[in-house]
Amino acid sequence: MLTGSELLAKVKELGDASKSELVRECGYVSTKKDGSERLNFTAFYEALLEAKGLNLGDNGKGGGKGGRKLSYIAKVQFNGNLLVGSAYTAQLGLQPGDEFEIKLGRKQIKLIPVGATEEDE
Repeated sequence: MLTGSELLAKVKELGDASKSELVRECGYVSTKKDGSERLNFTAFYEALLEAKGLNLGDNGKGGGKGGRKLSYIAKVQFNGNLLVGSAYTAQLGLQPGDEFEIKLGRKQIKLIPVGATEEDE
């Protein structure tokens, strides 16, 4: 796979080639399990942007930390459950089996770790 100035030079050389042709000629191709060809457009465009001096912040490694941001909003599901996603529990360092006392207030729910006091939050 070409990167940097080599990638820019190849894209310029190919000029009016189709997008698929550009990706293929620059080496952004892999083989599927069935033996057919897969063109890696995302990797190609990320490398192209980086070669042009635009860094997307993840160093091209797709660490899975990008994407949507936490909204800090939850909805009651159709069955009445209130789901708190794993991104939130991970952020707090919670582990499977951690227990909480449920305190109900006026239109609010507080989860307090068992053995802690409300002031510890």
